[in-house]
Amino acid sequence: MASEGDKLWGGRFVGGTDPIMETLNSSMTYDQRLSEVDIRGSMAYAKALEKSGILTKPELEKILSGLEKISEEWSRGAFVVNKSDEDIHTANERRLKELIGEVAGKLHTGRSRNDQVVTDLRLYMRNSCSVLSAHLLQFIKTLVDRAAAETDVIFPGYTHLQRAQPIRWSHFLLSHAVAFTRDSERLGEVKRRINVLPLGSGAIAGNPLGIDREFLRKELDFASISLNSMDATSERDFVVEFLFFASLLMIHLSKMAEDLIIYSTKEFSFITLSDAYSTGSSLMPQKKNPDSLELIRSKAGRVFGQCSGMMMILKGLPSTYNKDLQEDKEAVFDVIDTLNAVLQVATGVISTLEIHKENMEKALSPDMLATDLAYYLVRKGMPFRQAHAASGKAVQLAETKGISVNHLTLEDMKSISPLFGTDVVHVWDYSNSVEQYTAPGGTSKASVTAQIEQLRELLKKQK
Repeated sequence: MASEGDKLWGGRFVGGTDPIMETLNSSMTYDQRLSEVDIRGSMAYAKALEKSGILTKPELEKILSGLEKISEEWSRGAFVVNKSDEDIHTANERRLKELIGEVAGKLHTGRSRNDQVVTDLRLYMRNSCSVLSAHLLQFIKTLVDRAAAETDVIFPGYTHLQRAQPIRWSHFLLSHAVAFTRDSERLGEVKRRINVLPLGSGAIAGNPLGIDREFLRKELDFASISLNSMDATSERDFVVEFLFFASLLMIHLSKMAEDLIIYSTKEFSFITLSDAYSTGSSLMPQKKNPDSLELIRSKAGRVFGQCSGMMMILKGLPSTYNKDLQEDKEAVFDVIDTLNAVLQVATGVISTLEIHKENMEKALSPDMLATDLAYYLVRKGMPFRQAHAASGKAVQLAETKGISVNHLTLEDMKSISPLFGTDVVHVWDYSNSVEQYTAPGGTSKASVTAQIEQLRELLKKQK
């Protein structure tokens, strides 16, 4: 049985904790990554204690010096974790006492692990959001740069996985880039809501020792202070919002991955992935598998699982802190690690894949211009519904004759509508087709170029 003597919550308890309970209760195996932010929060709190008269100047200097030594130990990998260390907060405080003696016990005055742990998590997530944002913006930039370099490539656009209309390859790339800019905006909003200081809330009732929370806010560079101590120690909205942002980002990444997996098959042969982002088969030597994209697709489920799991934990909790909330850190750490890896791999995939322009152009077929045929009649004055029906009849007639629709004679076309003239031949040009979509957001070259410029402006603002 483990002794309770050195625990932050000892004193009232006698005997020991069941070893299995000890393991279940401990978070030390994963929250060591909070070591630096925990020390930073403790330094700020020590200064606030000195400001309020709880610590003398020499005591403050002793505590700060001890915390700096602990920080150095963590950075060198020299910090020794004891079996009795319940979490990172216990470990750092235990080590501080070893270094400076009993004065270390003053550091926790008026502070609860309830407000300490959530402060640490907010500090860690704020830093992580900045790193993730940089990776995400680089990924978007890679998509935009690739689109700018390949604006003249035309290939089939699909709906229901059926050939629909000709579009530019760049238009396809930008469709994903636009979704990711929304994710980038969401990440910025989440970071703003993370950036609220809970320290000084105590366990539930607040802090009775005249702690200057505005001083703490400035010292830890938070944007604002939590309004209610009960809410501050228990709310994990910012965690759920982060996990939701991550889930939606992964859904967008998974969608893009699925498109590229399809385009990389022999049946399509629109793209070839770099060997750096592919693997082979253990049995079939000819295989080149898009494992990078498949892993991105699978990680979406993992991330969403963390999000839904966290919401299920929160939905049944009574007010204020409950130990259930210890689960938040593993979910956050796992998702941060996943996103950091996935975004860098996705950037590598996009920057190195090879497109096969000839295969893309070969996949274009005249039936994809049926809508253009309807627009031709609309421009001649026919109502769209009638034009749509007339175009459908042309497609049906071509199928009956066993030819492609562009091989119908002018006489065939006039049998459907007298509005068809010799200029109908211009409909069967794929370049003309994409160039007619000049409205903002369309697939004409001018529209795509405008999208690229707008996205580049957005990237500048979000840096």
